Amino acid sequence: MLIDTHSHIYSEDFNHDIDDVMQRAYDNDVKKIILPNIDSGSIKRLLDLSNSYPHLCFPLMGLHPTSVSADYEEELQAVEYWLDKRKFYGIGEIGIDLYWEQKYVEEQKIAFRHQVKLAKSRNLPIVIHLRNSFEEVYSIVKEEQDGNLKGIFHCFSGSVDEAQKVVDLGFLLGIGGVVTFKNSNLDEVLKDVDIKNIVLETDAPYLAPVPKRGRRNESAYLAFVAKKVAEVYGISVEQVAEITSSNARQLFGI
Repeated sequence: MLIDTHSHIYSEDFNHDIDDVMQRAYDNDVKKIILPNIDSGSIKRLLDLSNSYPHLCFPLMGLHPTSVSADYEEELQAVEYWLDKRKFYGIGEIGIDLYWEQKYVEEQKIAFRHQVKLAKSRNLPIVIHLRNSFEEVYSIVKEEQDGNLKGIFHCFSGSVDEAQKVVDLGFLLGIGGVVTFKNSNLDEVLKDVDIKNIVLETDAPYLAPVPKRGRRNESAYLAFVAKKVAEVYGISVEQVAEITSSNARQLFGI
């Protein structure tokens, strides 16, 4: 069994064929899918899909850094409202993005720290988005780590040194399609990381793995990520599935 720890298959990209997408995931041994939220505009689709597939889909609640703008405090209120209203399995997708948006950097840091504190107070894991922002994210997580903070550095594509820093914080590395890209050295980085410190993800509809690169990604394609990770570690796909799924189940309590 594979677990996709990061998928946005509730997005509008899947409006016309979501049932087929879910069936293909299941047929490719992806039996659980974690759904991180984006902002208040995505909550209805997120919950509709989670309600339609309660044994497959596990929703998270959070405010994505690229959705942080002047009204971020209202967005955070929406996050807290929903956290009080129903069960979520973590806080995400949260973090800092200095690639797409630098106008609201300070607001991103405030929103990130606020949601980290929310996670600690509710004993929930966090799923962290970071782009061009490793040091900024790392410093906040390190300051807030009191032994009760856990989660995933999503879409990890950093150095061996950065990977070690994440592991030392007690966090997992989210490994997705990037590991299959020829221009990525993530496969070399992973050789210095114990597989017990990683989980698998797609980030659908983005970052489709080779041989599907350039197409809309979907959770079924996690199988290609698992195959590449098995090659990197020199073990079977079944072992990769067993270890990474155990990591994900333990983290999210699923």
